[in-house]
Amino acid sequence: MIDAHQHFWKYSPTEYDWIDDKMARIRRDFLPDDLAPILAAAGVGGSLAVQARQTLEETAWLLDLARQFSLIRGVVGWVPLAESGVEKHLDRFAASKALKGVRHVVQGEPEGFLDRAEFNAGIRQVTARNLVYDILIFARQLPEAIRFLDRHPNQRFVVDHIAKPRVSGAPDPVWARGMRELARRPNVRCKFSGVVTEIPDWKWTPGLLKPYFDVVLEAFGPSRLMFGSDWPVCLVAISYGEWADCVRSFVKPLSPDEQAHVLERSVKTAYGLT
Repeated sequence: MIDAHQHFWKYSPTEYDWIDDKMARIRRDFLPDDLAPILAAAGVGGSLAVQARQTLEETAWLLDLARQFSLIRGVVGWVPLAESGVEKHLDRFAASKALKGVRHVVQGEPEGFLDRAEFNAGIRQVTARNLVYDILIFARQLPEAIRFLDRHPNQRFVVDHIAKPRVSGAPDPVWARGMRELARRPNVRCKFSGVVTEIPDWKWTPGLLKPYFDVVLEAFGPSRLMFGSDWPVCLVAISYGEWADCVRSFVKPLSPDEQAHVLERSVKTAYGLT
């Protein structure tokens, strides 16, 4: 089992100002030595570390951690994709085999960001280096994301956190249609991660979450769907072990081969992990 999505940070209130008072329990450092025993207890063999700050220093730091800690199977970093000269940053970081992809926090950008010519030019540089691009959006941005995907048929994409729908009652049919439309593109995969924190009161039950899993499983199939924890953000609502067990329960009706895809093979294939 491989975790397709987790973060590290040395907490600073200025750099992590999105961690508000409701999330006070994660206002501290979270480092590989904290994660290692948690992964071991949950039966998870490694993880993909994803950027939490939009700085070049963040990418360099994560790659340095990957050199030190074997539990980090790869890194999804950040570079200024919409700026000229992004090639030099990509080349610098891609010299490390640990760099598997890059991400921009598009959920925090204004409408139309994914349509910008300069950002799309940056994505073409990502494609040229055979790196993955992680798509972090809210559900309302799905139409924009679909237009964006169609400009880059040769780019490998992974959608983070099932596009962050509001998780309350039955899945929104507009979100479900959007995810099915995304999944029609064979170069797109999806992480079942970050879902519990999209519940308004963070009060989760397997019964609440399962219909959302079913939507993305049906849309992407086991070979393009992957388990991710979003640790340590998930800790505001659920323990790591509870989340891992929840996802295992969702895949239990699948064949052993299909289970292996969701829990490990899909992330390995998507990011070229060993």
